[in-house]
Parts: sequence; C-alpha cells; structure tokens
Amino acid sequence: MDIQVRKEKNATIVAVTGKMDAVTAPDYEQQLRRLMDEGEKTFVNDFSGLVYISSAGLRSILATAKALKAVEGRLLFSGVTGPVKDVFEISGFGSLFQLHDSPDTALKSVG
Repeated sequence: MDIQVRKEKNATIVAVTGKMDAVTAPDYEQQLRRLMDEGEKTFVNDFSGLVYISSAGLRSILATAKALKAVEGRLLFSGVTGPVKDVFEISGFGSLFQLHDSPDTALKSVG
C-alpha cells in the first residue's frame, strides 16, 4: 500500500493505492492520526487506486472516523470502485460515509 498526502483548499487529500489489509491498515491509521495531531480535521480519502480492503482496513477507517468525530472532523471518500465498493456496500460503509466520484466533487461538498 502506498499513501500520498496533499493539502488542497480546505481539506487533506489522502490517496491510497494498493491493498489495505491487516499488514498495511495500521500505516493508514497512523498517518491520519499524525495529520490530526498536526491540526487537520477534514480528510478526503482518494481510493481510486485501492484494489482491495479487508476487515482490518475497515476497522482502521472506523477508528479514524471516531477520532475525527471527537474533534468535529470529517472523513469523505472518492473513487471507491470495484471490489472495494462491493465491500463498502456489504459492510454498510456506503451509508455511513459520503462517497464521491472524485476528490474535486468531495472538496465541493466540504464547502
């Protein structure tokens, strides 16, 4: 898994590529927690390059969302497709989180 972070307008874009599983999910969670510690509160996860997500990945997302809720932050998603989208739908994540086609449309919803 590779994570690229960039600040854009009023949010932090977190582009995740590869596989998010038991081995890599902690890296994702640690990266976002570090950014939260630096004061970031609004994140757009660009999952257009993510090809697989396991239950460990889902747990990391939930833990991150819970930490963000405590500081009135937001976690949005873009580019969720294929098997990752299937997992999101089956797990109910599609109704828990805002899913957008692209980082740009997600940023527009942030305001």
